[in-house]
Amino acid sequence: MSTEHLLLFLLIGILAGFIAGKIFKGSGFGLVGDLIVGVIGAFIGGWVFGLLGISSGGIIGLLIASVVGALILLYVIRLARSKR
Repeated sequence: MSTEHLLLFLLIGILAGFIAGKIFKGSGFGLVGDLIVGVIGAFIGGWVFGLLGISSGGIIGLLIASVVGALILLYVIRLARSKR
């Protein structure tokens, strides 16, 4: 993975985590929290989109898939916390 791809991946992860945090909770989780949620969300979103046969090409498509994955992740985290 080249440096440009890594930086783009991290930038999309931060943006996806930030957007998902704003949508789901109303505020972000800080730079590191947004990055973690966004990166894990990118993997989840890519997997879910692949299962559904949806192509997420380009930067906008990757961002949308990452945000959807981050929202799914935040939903699962909230479910796990509410059962305590």
